Amino acid sequence: MERSKINPRPAFDRHGVRQRRVEPLRVHPLSGANPATIAALLYEAGGVHPRRLPHLAIAIAAAAARWPFSMLERWQVARRIRRSEPLQPPVFIIGHWRSGTTHLYNTMSRSSQFGFVPPVATGLPWDMLLLGRLCRPLLDRMLPEERFIDPIPVAPDSPQEDEAGLANMQSVSFYHGLYFPCQLREKFNEGVLFDGCPPHRIRLWQQRFVQFLHKVTWLNEGRRLLIKNPVYTARIAMLRELFPGARFIHVHRHPHEVFRSMRNFYPRLLEAMALQRYDHADVDALILESYPRMMDQLIADSAALPAEQFVEVAYDDLRHRPMAQVERICAQLQLPLEAHDRAACEAYLGTVEDYHPHPHVLDTATQRLVNAQWGRFMVRWGYQ
Repeated sequence: MERSKINPRPAFDRHGVRQRRVEPLRVHPLSGANPATIAALLYEAGGVHPRRLPHLAIAIAAAAARWPFSMLERWQVARRIRRSEPLQPPVFIIGHWRSGTTHLYNTMSRSSQFGFVPPVATGLPWDMLLLGRLCRPLLDRMLPEERFIDPIPVAPDSPQEDEAGLANMQSVSFYHGLYFPCQLREKFNEGVLFDGCPPHRIRLWQQRFVQFLHKVTWLNEGRRLLIKNPVYTARIAMLRELFPGARFIHVHRHPHEVFRSMRNFYPRLLEAMALQRYDHADVDALILESYPRMMDQLIADSAALPAEQFVEVAYDDLRHRPMAQVERICAQLQLPLEAHDRAACEAYLGTVEDYHPHPHVLDTATQRLVNAQWGRFMVRWGYQ
């Protein structure tokens, strides 16, 4: 009977950290995908755990039911894009997962100069303009009260990462490794670093990405988009090819804290999203090997960027002096910050001032391991 369990995690993990129970999603994120994406993923996945077959069945049924509406919106969007002006170059918030990018995103998105990715765009990327608007009240009620990985509230107007939406539009995304953990490492390396990804799939990702941003821009009445996605930490060069005037904000955090938090990050997401067993996944190895590759690519891609296109901010500065950092970022990137925008950012910060991350310290052996493999980045950003 034990072998049938898909979520084998105990109340305390092997590092002695108490784990908050995460229930499987009632509606899986793949429910917003198109039939072709679901079919491509299932072809590569190698099966689904019997206990998660109902989740997959709901996703397939939802994709089939939405298909006529999705095709209508796809046709309308293609026509509108041909007649539209080029998108304003977005502002991208980048940095490794658990580095504080969400905090900055939630704060800066309060500025009226920015548009952002709303929940409807990630949940229904193919249908956000037509069916998404009709079903908005129902979708709002389906949102979780908090994020899966920390007690940050989620509201119908909460800014979201675009990755979940793009994962429903084509087959290149690290999210697919969370859905099908038998391919966790392969899907991560493909979805973040394009390892082994043939050119035609990269081109399709780029096409879907630009299409997605056009639709989100229309939802935001043409405002410049503020986009947050840790995946783009390793894609500055590609994003500059698509949007030459794009600007980038890199948030970094002490690597010990990043590693410790990532250990908690993966089990929570896998428990909620995995359609297969995941007790075989070597999370520590994936974290250790992926961080240097992403940071090396970031450093190489940003080396020649002018100051008005690239700025870095430390998580501790953002946490303790958030408004001062927002003002510095906007000044360096030449982004206007009006008095009412400043007031809106400060009002949001007032709602989260009582939130404090859990202080956990890595054991000595793990600190040495992280220091050995990530130490040069600690030196670069001034961490002990």
